[in-house]
Amino acid sequence: MATPLVYILAALAEIGGCFAFWAWLRLGKSPLWLVPGVISLALFAWLLTLVPSDAAGRAYAAYGGVYIAMSLLWLWTIEGMRPDRWDLAGSAICVVGACVILFGPRGA
Repeated sequence: MATPLVYILAALAEIGGCFAFWAWLRLGKSPLWLVPGVISLALFAWLLTLVPSDAAGRAYAAYGGVYIAMSLLWLWTIEGMRPDRWDLAGSAICVVGACVILFGPRGA
């Protein structure tokens, strides 16, 4: 599976899992929301193991930029709040940083 797709799927799984806990604790939803939340978080962790990287920390660091962008997409599409220019600028900076971490030349 292509790395960008793995990161996007991982972000959706993590955000969805965390949102289940948010819904339970902050929105007064049923504790049953925790079941798909835990499953989603386990899926997230498994997906990150599919990233071709020589170090877990590097894979996680690069993932952070994708997570931020996907969180803003969630904000817009699921929560109905449009990101502002500062959200978009910050996200763009993070995605560029993730690309540098992931695709930068390696060597000593």
